Amino acid sequence: PPEEQLTANSRTNCSVLSSLFSPKQTHQIDPASLPCFDLCSGTKIKSNPVIPSLARPFPSEETTENDDDVYRSLEELADEHDLGEDIYDCVPCEDEGDDIYEDIIRVEVQQPMKMGMTEDDKRNCCLLEIQETEAKYYKTLEDIEKVRAEPCSPVSHINCDLIKVHFSFLRAIDVSMMSGGSSLAKVFLEFKERLLIYGKYCSHMEYAQNTLNHLLANREDVRQKVEECTLKVQDGKFKLQDLLVVPMQRVLKYHLLLKELLSHSSDRPEKQQLKEALEAMQDLAMYINEVKRDKETLKKISEFQSSIENLQVKLEEFGRPKIDGELKVRSIVNHTKQDRYLFLFDKVVIVCKRKGYNYELKEIIELLFHKMTDDPMNNKDIKKWSYGFYLIHLQGKQGFQFFCKTEEMKRKWMEQFEMAMSNIKPEKANANHHNFQMYTFEKTTNCKACRMFLRGTFYQGYLCPKCGAGAHKECLEIIPPCKMGSDPGPKMVAVQNYHGNPAPPGKPVLTFQIGDVMELLRGDPDSPWWEGCAGGWESGYFPSSSVKPCPVDARPPNSRPASREIDYTAYPWFAGNMERHQTDNLLKSHVSGTYLIRERPAEAERFAISIKFNEEVKHIKVVEKDNWIHITEAKKFESLLELVEYYQSHSLKESFKQLDTTLKYPYKSRERSTSRTFTRSPVFTPRVIGTAVARYNFAARDMRELSLREGDVVKIYSRIGGDQGWWKGETNGRVSASRAIPAVGCPPCCQDGKRKGLVIRGVPQMREE
Repeated sequence: PPEEQLTANSRTNCSVLSSLFSPKQTHQIDPASLPCFDLCSGTKIKSNPVIPSLARPFPSEETTENDDDVYRSLEELADEHDLGEDIYDCVPCEDEGDDIYEDIIRVEVQQPMKMGMTEDDKRNCCLLEIQETEAKYYKTLEDIEKVRAEPCSPVSHINCDLIKVHFSFLRAIDVSMMSGGSSLAKVFLEFKERLLIYGKYCSHMEYAQNTLNHLLANREDVRQKVEECTLKVQDGKFKLQDLLVVPMQRVLKYHLLLKELLSHSSDRPEKQQLKEALEAMQDLAMYINEVKRDKETLKKISEFQSSIENLQVKLEEFGRPKIDGELKVRSIVNHTKQDRYLFLFDKVVIVCKRKGYNYELKEIIELLFHKMTDDPMNNKDIKKWSYGFYLIHLQGKQGFQFFCKTEEMKRKWMEQFEMAMSNIKPEKANANHHNFQMYTFEKTTNCKACRMFLRGTFYQGYLCPKCGAGAHKECLEIIPPCKMGSDPGPKMVAVQNYHGNPAPPGKPVLTFQIGDVMELLRGDPDSPWWEGCAGGWESGYFPSSSVKPCPVDARPPNSRPASREIDYTAYPWFAGNMERHQTDNLLKSHVSGTYLIRERPAEAERFAISIKFNEEVKHIKVVEKDNWIHITEAKKFESLLELVEYYQSHSLKESFKQLDTTLKYPYKSRERSTSRTFTRSPVFTPRVIGTAVARYNFAARDMRELSLREGDVVKIYSRIGGDQGWWKGETNGRVSASRAIPAVGCPPCCQDGKRKGLVIRGVPQMREE
C-alpha cells in the first residue's frame, strides 16, 4: 500500500541522513513523529502549524462515490505496455554483468571460413571455447582472491571453496579434451552437486558488494590495500566489486555452452549424455535463481516479523507471503466490522490491528482447517468496503468474513487465498497412497519423480512422511506408489552380513549386518531375492537366505524399565509438572499439531498428552498398567518414548476418531512442518510476440506464475527477464503478471530446430512455435 511504502521510504531517508551527517540525538527525527507522513489521518496534517489554516484539506471518503474509478485502469494500462515490468523487474544480466563477463572471459577461437566449416569443426570450436573460457574464469577466481584485502567479505570463504571446485573442474575438462572431448558431458554431470555452492554465493553477493562499499568508504587502510591489489590484476581495469559478479555470470552460462555443443553433435555417440548434461546445468541454474529469490523472500518475512507485536512464532514456518493489506474483518460470531491489516502466507492468514507504524497481533487463522467461499450478495452494493468473501471452518467453528474496498481488490485477495490453499492442500497430495505435505528440506533433495532439484531454501517441495519421498507440486500425480501405503510388513532379522555381493539382477541393493532388523516389503517364498526396508526410507533387495523372522520380545514384563524410572527432561516435548489450565494457556497461541507431555503426580495416570488441534487444546491420559504404557488398549508400548515416537508418524485417530493429527511440533522446539496470475480484462489485448507449447506440466507456486499442462498453447507477450528464467504470457485466458512462464534458455529436446523455451522447476518444457 502507498502508506506502507511512504513509511518505509521515510525511515530509510532518516537512516541515511543520520549516517551521513551524524546529527545529535536531540536533532534526529523519528519518522513516526511526523504528522505529515500519516496518510490515515487528515486531521494531523491540517493541524501542522506549517500548513496554512486556509489550505484545502484532503477530500473525505464521502466526497465522491466513484473516486476509485479514476485510477482503476492504471494497472491494466501498465500491464498492456509492460511498463511495470520494464522499470521494476530485475535488470537483465546482459545489460551490466555480461559486459564485465565478456571483457574478462572473452577468448579468441581460431575458426575456418564459415562456408568451409563442417559439423566436426563447429563442435571442436565449442569444445575449445568451453575449455579456454573455463581456464580464464579460474584465473579470475584467483584474481578475486588476490584483490581481497582481508577476510571481511561474506563471500570470502565461499570464493576459496569455488577455487577448489574449479581447480578440479578445469583439470577434468582438460583430461576430457585430451581424448577428444567425448566425455565432457560426464564431467558436467559429475560436478553438478559440487556446483550447488553457487546458490549460497549468488544469494550473498549483493550483501558482499554493499559490505565492501561500506569498508572502502569508511576504512582508509582497506581502500588503499584494495586499490593496490587491483592495479596488479589486469592493469587495474576492473574493480573488485565488478569481479564479484563474474562467478554468477559464469555458472549461468554453462547450459548455453552445452546447448551450442549439443546442436553440433547430432551424430555423436555421446549425444544422449550431452542432453542429460544440458538438463543438469539448466536445473542447476534454476536452483541458483530460486535460492537467491528465497533469500529476498526471507528478508521480506523478517521485516514483517519485526513489525508485528506479540508474535511468538517464526513467520517463515508459515511458508511464503502471498499478499498483505487493509481489509475489514467480521467474525461470524461477532457481527461488528473491524479495520484490520492482514498478512496472507501459504499456511495462515495473520490478522493484525494497526498500532502506529507497527501491528498488534489479533488472530492467526490456519488455512488447513478452512475453506473459502464467495459472498456475491454484497457485490451489488455501491458502498465501499462491501465486496466480501467468507473463510469458513471445516468443522463448523468460528468463521470469518472479509470485506474489500473494490471488486478488483476482492478478486486479488480471493486468488491469493486460492493459491495459498492449493499449496498447503494440493489436489494430488494423496495420489498413489502418499500423504504429501509442504516441507522444508534441510539438505538439497531431488524430486522422486523427475530427479531434478527441489529448489530454494525453505518449503522447496512436498514430503510424504510415510515413505520419505520428496516431490515438486507438479510431480505429485506421477510419483511412484508409496511403499508404506499399506500395513507394515513382517519384521526380519539378519542372520548373516550382506554388502551387495552377489547383487540382485537389475535391482537396488539393501545392505545390512548380522542382527539388523528390517521390514519385509515383498517376499516370494520361491524367490531368492526379497525386498525390504531397514533403518530409513530407502528400500532394496537382498538374498532371502540371509534373514529370518524376527522373534517376539520374550522378556517378562517386570524386566522392562518403568516409565517413571526414565528421565525425559531432555526431550523437547516434556513439560514436567503442569496443570491443565496452564497447558491451555501455553498451547493456545501455537499452531495446530503442537503438543507436550506433562506430569500429573496427584492423579492415578502420571502422564498426559496435551495437543492443540483445530484451535482447541485436547488432553489425553496416558495409562500405565502391568509395565505397559498406552492411550488405548489396542496399542501398547514399553515406554513413554516409544509411544511418542509412534504417534509422531501415526494419527491419533487410531484411538480417537475426532483427533486426526499426529504429534507434530514439540512445544519447546522450533516448529517445523512435515508437512500473479489473473483473468485479463478483454478491453486490453497486448501484442503477441510469439507462441509456445508446454511440453510438460508445471504447477504455479504463487500468483505471479502461470500453471501449465502438457500441450497448452501459450501466447508470449514479453521475454524481458528471460535470462532470469521467466517470460510473460497467457494460456487458457490466464495471464502471468511477472516472472510467470518458466522459459529460460533452450532445451535440447526440440524436434524442429527452431528456438525453444527452457523448462523451469525441473519438469515442464516449452517449445516455441
